[in-house]
This record gives sequence, C-alpha cells and structure tokens, in this order.
Amino acid sequence: MGATLRALRAVILLFGFHALNLGLLAALAALDLAAIRWAPGLVTGKIVLVSVLLAVPVVRGMFMLRTPKDEVLPGLPVTDAGEPRLWALVRDLARAAGTRAPDEIVITGDVNAGVTERPRLLGLLPGPRRLYLGVPLLIGLSEAQLRAVLAHEYGHFTGGDTRLSALVVRGRTQIGRIIGRFRAKADHTVAKERVRQEKAAARRKKPREIDTTGAGITYRTMAWIYTRYGQFYLRASLSTARGQEYAADLTAVRITGRDATASALREIRVLAAAHDFYLDSYAGLGMPARLMPPRGEFFGGFGRLLSARALELVRLRTQLPEAPSSPYDSHPPIAERVRRIEALPADGRDDEAKGSALALLTDPEQTLAALEDAVLTDEVRAFRRTDGWEELLDASMAETLTALDTPLHRALAFYTKDRPSLDSLLTVIDDGQLWRMAHRLPLSDEAASAKGRAFREFVRPVLHDALRTMVLAEFSAHSLLRWEFSWERAATVRLPGPGEDTEAAGEALEAALDAALADHPDTGPLRALLPPARTA
Repeated sequence: MGATLRALRAVILLFGFHALNLGLLAALAALDLAAIRWAPGLVTGKIVLVSVLLAVPVVRGMFMLRTPKDEVLPGLPVTDAGEPRLWALVRDLARAAGTRAPDEIVITGDVNAGVTERPRLLGLLPGPRRLYLGVPLLIGLSEAQLRAVLAHEYGHFTGGDTRLSALVVRGRTQIGRIIGRFRAKADHTVAKERVRQEKAAARRKKPREIDTTGAGITYRTMAWIYTRYGQFYLRASLSTARGQEYAADLTAVRITGRDATASALREIRVLAAAHDFYLDSYAGLGMPARLMPPRGEFFGGFGRLLSARALELVRLRTQLPEAPSSPYDSHPPIAERVRRIEALPADGRDDEAKGSALALLTDPEQTLAALEDAVLTDEVRAFRRTDGWEELLDASMAETLTALDTPLHRALAFYTKDRPSLDSLLTVIDDGQLWRMAHRLPLSDEAASAKGRAFREFVRPVLHDALRTMVLAEFSAHSLLRWEFSWERAATVRLPGPGEDTEAAGEALEAALDAALADHPDTGPLRALLPPARTA
C-alpha cells in the first residue's frame, strides 16, 4: 500500500469515528423528539436528561482537536560537534534514503531505535524530526547492522509513516478517552446504587442481596459501542503499521544490503533478551541495597556480558521462535520479517563495516557516564557507587541475606511465637517438632493432604533450600562469606572452611543439611560448621 492510500485510510478511519459520533448524537436527538411528542411529561424529562448525560462525553471527544503532545523519551541529546562521526553516518543514510535527516539525535538506555516527527496540519506539512538510538544497540551491533537499523527507520520517513501517525494517534486517543469517560460514569453509577441498596438493607429486618446488575447499563452500552469501533480502528491501523514495517525493511535492504538487514533483526532480538538478563542480574543487582556499579558501568557493563557469553548468544541467533501473531500487533513477527529478507537474492554486500557501532562515538566511556545522569532517576543516582563489580556483588548479597523473609521464617515465627532465627530452628529440629512446624509452610493441596513419610518427602526439598539460605545468612552476618563474581556464569559463594577448598566446604555443608533434615535428625554436624559464637 503506497503512502497516498495509507493517508486515505487514516483519514477514512478518523472520519468514521466522527460519523459514529454524529450518528449516536442523531439517535439521541430522535429519541428526545419522540419522547417530547408521545411520552408523558415525567418520562420525557428523564429521557432528555439521560440523553444529555450520554451526549456530553461524545461531544467532548469530538472536539478534542489537539493532537496528543509528543512525549520526549528520557535520553542524552548529542550534537554534531560532540559526535561528528555518528551525525555523518545519520546524514549519509538520509541522503541514500532520499529523505530529510533528523533534527535531533537522542541516545537512550533501551534496546530500541525509533523516529518521531511533529508534523503540522494533521501531517500535511512536515515538522521537526527526532531519532532515538538505544545505547545497547551501539554496544551490541556492528556498524553495518546499525546502518541497517537506521535505514529501516528512514524507511518510515520516506513512506510518510511518521507524518500519518498524527492522524492515527489522534483517533486512538479520542476513542480511548470517550470509552474511559463512559466506563468511569458507569462505575460511578454502580457505586451510588450499591450505597443506596446497602442503606436500604440496613433498615430492613431481612436484608436483601445487593444487586447492581442494571446500574449504569446505558453508559456501559455506549462504552461497548465505542469499544467495538475502537477494536476495528486498531485492527485496521495496526494492519497498516505492519505493512509499513515490511516496507521499511525493504528500504534497509536497498541501502545497506540483505545480509546486514537480516542479521540486525536477529541480533536485536538477542540483545533484548541479554539486556533484560543483564539489568536483573548485574546492573540492578545492588538496587535493594541502594548500591550502584562504578560510574559508566551501569550501561557499559553490558558489553562485558556480551563478550563473556558470546557462545550462548550464537545459539540464540540461530533460533527464530515462532511467536503467535495477533491482529493487534504493531509489528510483524521477527521470524517472518527475517524469512522475507533472507529469501531475497544475494547482493554480495556481506563484508561491509564489521567494526563495533560503539566506535562511532567520540568518547564512549564519557557518553555512557553522561547517559546515566540523563536516564536514571535522582533517587538511583544518589545510591552509593561501589569500587567494582566484586564489591557490588558482596555488598548486595550481604544485604539480601540480612533482610531474609522466607516462608520458613514466617512459619517458624508463627510456630515459636518468637523472632525467627537459625538457633530457634535448630532447637525445633532437636525437639522433634520440625515436621509439625512444616505444616505452617505454604503447601500444595497434594502436600497438605499427605501423611508421614510422604509428607516429609514433599517438604524436605523446600526446607533444605531455606535452611541452606539461613546458614549462608549466618555466615554472612559474621563476614565469613565471599562471593566469586563472573561475567561467564552465575555468581558462586565461597564457604568458610579449612584452606581454600570451596568444593569440600560445600560438600560438608550439604551433608550437614541432609543430616539435620533426616527422618532421625542430627544437628551436630551443622552446628559444628557454624561460627563459634553460635555454638556456645
């Protein structure tokens, strides 16, 4: 579908929304006239009042003339003087695409790139353009892949997608607001009816059951009508959006080549998954303890993770999982887009610009540090900076173990009526009360109904993990734990023991835990491993 037809479709969809408004208003007016002519005076007054209340949200929605304000995403604007190589690349690609370059480049912390435009007269006249470029893409993509990503975004400019978006977004917003108003009025009516019935029930000797089924039905009906049109509007406009993505992919292929475009799509999916893992397991590790990695490393550490786990990422790149599609998806499935691109004839452009896209920045370390100031909240930026990732891991794990509140802690507190501690748990075990206390744990229906040995086998793994965590917390409280940081694998704990034989110390702990949780428990081996202050 060409730009002209897409523009026509956007106009028709918006016109259909206003036609629906006018049709409903005409129906309400006809109902009022019929009531005035044939209905009794009291009934006429009620009908006119209801129709006026229904017409107000419709009229307000119709005259929401202002297009929703362009929301500026948090990021770091970069100038031509500060980043000449990046700006040169952006302008070069704009010339190749036959379109106007963006007026502003904003580097963000997301695994994404996007373009926006603020056109005038509902998209008839061009406006300022902005390019958003996520720093994880700069870190994880080659220059050729980044060129393909940017060329794809320029495809939206050349197709007029960004200018038409004003019309589409305006329609979605207007429909959403009208639906929201009708639903809010329906909820308010239901709440009033509930209060009225509750007061009436309080005065009766035999209270009736509260029933608000019919309350707000007229508002809900109007909301239902607009919801149906809203669904049609979304399906039609998002169908256009998916077509725009395919067209933008072809622009990228034309400018940067088939292989670079296909590999960029594969890589972005991998980077998104890796970045989520990085934020959870590394950059955000110290958040509960109000700790941050060294300056610049909040975003910069992502590159270290990608390098260390390169083999894992190779496997991800070769897989294109088939995600279920929906008519409400704004983008086609990645697998389908890659298949379409890779089915195109080879163009021999597979050896261009293989260097890291991050090298386009004049001073990457400075940019990564400045991005933290631009993206992170004031509260997060005030967290204490650690000297390195090892310190961040040690301090974060110590804080986590100090603040433990597991189901075992809660069950133990309920059973002993005292503050939960490792000492009290070992006492419960020595007294032969462990399995009775275990009934206070959250249990599945099958575990709760089990008896004797079957019950013990159900809960023993849960108790084993929780008891191990409590022991680690005890070691940590006495500064006897050390954590081994790694980009290649999950962090491992170094347990206290003779020499540096961590494996032997771990085996001794596991054996002691098994003995404490056996059918005939023995806490002696575990007590022998604990710090001296705990065995006095």
